[in-house]
Amino acid sequence: MRSFPLPIALTARLSPVVVLAAAGWALTSGPLAEPQAAEKKPTGRTETQSESAPSRTQAAKTYTAAPAPCSSVAEKTVKSLVPGAKTGGKEIPSTDEELRRTCSWNALKGYEYRWLDVSFEVLASDEAAEQSYAGRVEDKSGGGAVPGLGDAAYSVVNLTTEDGQQTREGVVLARAANALVIVTYNGSDFESKKAPSTDEINKGAIKAAKEAVATLTAGKG
Repeated sequence: MRSFPLPIALTARLSPVVVLAAAGWALTSGPLAEPQAAEKKPTGRTETQSESAPSRTQAAKTYTAAPAPCSSVAEKTVKSLVPGAKTGGKEIPSTDEELRRTCSWNALKGYEYRWLDVSFEVLASDEAAEQSYAGRVEDKSGGGAVPGLGDAAYSVVNLTTEDGQQTREGVVLARAANALVIVTYNGSDFESKKAPSTDEINKGAIKAAKEAVATLTAGKG
């Protein structure tokens, strides 16, 4: 089999992962009851009111840590989407593995090259995740919503050509509460120099995203 160099855009590709920080809400408490009022009313009521205040002013995070990304997609799915790849994948080093984790699979089988990335990001609040999701969707215009995936999901597919070699890449962004799932899937044929169809890449990216979101939600709490 002939040896074909991979396009620079593929061999150097590592999708950066950005995590937004969100400021916490300030807790406030009402004035203390006067001594006489405290004597007339059961102390349990005053304690209950004080203890319940944080629950009304500080929303609990649904997700506090990112799941293991390399086991977030079934082995049979990896074999189907990335023929010839090691199903265990390779986790990309992260500056904070509690909040951000990514796994990558890639392989060249014959003349067909495929690459799959699955990333998890945990943000400080649902609001922060919503803002991050909206900004990313805006940056990747031209796609469409993916119904029934997380709280919101979006997919887009683009075709690029470098030195006559086509590469088609699909990206799926999904939000579940305060977490984001980002899936990137691309492919090329180094014999024909053509790229896989839009349908193949889009369906593959969505399939991986559904399994990744299911892994995230299964580990809730």
